[in-house]
Amino acid sequence: MSYQNPSWERTLIMRAHEGLQGHKESAPVERRRDGDSGLLSWAYRACDQLTRYHSRTFYMASAFLPKSKREAVRALYGFCRVTDNLVDEKDGATRLDLARWREMALSDSPASDDPIAVAWADTRDRFRIPAAYAVQLIEGVSQDLEVTRYDDFDALAAYCYGVASTVGLMAMHIIGFSGPEAIPYAVKLGVALQLTNILRDVAEDWRMGRLYLPLNELRIFGLDEDDVAAGRADARWQTFLGFQIERNRRIYREAIPGIAMLHADGRFAIMAAAELYRGILDDIEDHEGDVHTRRAHLTGREKLARLPGIWWRSRRLRAPNAEPTG
Repeated sequence: MSYQNPSWERTLIMRAHEGLQGHKESAPVERRRDGDSGLLSWAYRACDQLTRYHSRTFYMASAFLPKSKREAVRALYGFCRVTDNLVDEKDGATRLDLARWREMALSDSPASDDPIAVAWADTRDRFRIPAAYAVQLIEGVSQDLEVTRYDDFDALAAYCYGVASTVGLMAMHIIGFSGPEAIPYAVKLGVALQLTNILRDVAEDWRMGRLYLPLNELRIFGLDEDDVAAGRADARWQTFLGFQIERNRRIYREAIPGIAMLHADGRFAIMAAAELYRGILDDIEDHEGDVHTRRAHLTGREKLARLPGIWWRSRRLRAPNAEPTG
């Protein structure tokens, strides 16, 4: 089975542009926060702690940003984590729970006892983040309340856009970017990062009753849900996973040049996040596709060893001459 350049890219890029409709672009501005500096310091510390606990890779990568942008992307992470937790960790989560959180998360004046909402409101205001992307993310995450299978890659890519590409599109407004020509690259990078999560978390997702692998592609390689349930890592599985990994790497390769369209002080951080996540694919291969009995990862030492090369490549990035097409 060979990789095809599918139509999902055009569809998702259109959704990303729709998110900007009615939103006036502006450079990040600092507003006066003298009266609530204590509240905001507390709120941003909570986001920092949440990020450190749940994602060591993202925490490490975001450490290379200037302080104001570092605080903001960790507030963005906090918003995403709380949204995700409503579906993954709360018993009996309903759309009403998400609707209440959506109201809080999009409020300009959220309750002062919710540090994540407070920091996120401040971040949205300071960096003029389009509300439509936050709405798209909440809607994407809400799919997990009802959808547990994906028939093909187009459907899976649409899910990846909702839960991950939207994060990149919001992060661009924090970091700064050259213009709309950067959008297709952010969409692809989000899809690539989420696909890596999916391949890493096959066993965990299965235990939660979810399967994010395209069902038609499983069949093509002679596999079905029983094989996933049994945790088989035979030749069929390894060939199937090899195809998934190669497509994932191809999307990374197509996305990474767009990092050159970001503000210079944020390129290394985003490059580090992308490259360290891409390294998880190496670990999956090194363990012969066993994502059933272990969680693929890079150790802290492995991450640190890769950083000098990532820094060098981030310095050599050049913006593409034209945006990618579907």
